[in-house]
Amino acid sequence: MSANLPTIVLASQSNSRRRLLESAGLSPKIIVSHVDEETEFFNSMPPADMVIALAITKAHTVREQIDFPAIIIGCDSTFEFDGQSLGKPGTPEIATERAQRVRGNSGLLHTGHCIIDTVNDIEISDRVTTRVTFDHMSDEEIADYVATEEPLHVAGGFTLDGFSSPFIPSIHGDYTNVVGISMPFVRKAFVQLGYSWPQVKLMK
Repeated sequence: MSANLPTIVLASQSNSRRRLLESAGLSPKIIVSHVDEETEFFNSMPPADMVIALAITKAHTVREQIDFPAIIIGCDSTFEFDGQSLGKPGTPEIATERAQRVRGNSGLLHTGHCIIDTVNDIEISDRVTTRVTFDHMSDEEIADYVATEEPLHVAGGFTLDGFSSPFIPSIHGDYTNVVGISMPFVRKAFVQLGYSWPQVKLMK
């Protein structure tokens, strides 16, 4: 039965996104898009628009690389704080400065999704947003967290499923969206494409 179904392709190197899909019973094939996210074109966009544009670009970039029936999932996340996009800090100095800014405050975690069904040539894209609230973190706690190097490589410089979880007392919205991919959105998109969720779990 699974031989007649397309392959799920995750256009991301994010371990968190892969784990979310796998924990829900899916078996994604990983093909990294290697899209340059730090261009003037993308950075000039409002955060909520940027994540959708990047998700679409990543999904289409991977589509050009494959020659088998697939459903491609492209994603991009950023944390919007005071109207500014806080992507991956990259350095301990930036991670520290951002943690100091957001402590005791709330912001919006945007994840853009683009799902392409290459069999039927159908594309679904949208953004899911979750409000994230941080406790006050002491300078010592921030230094200890940054020393783990976890925040250097994740949007906003924090994760819900890692070392920063003790500092996030509440969120309003989809938990999986903050981790990296909205699983409710993924399920609804597959249903919209004509696949039942039990079918999706048979895709290899």
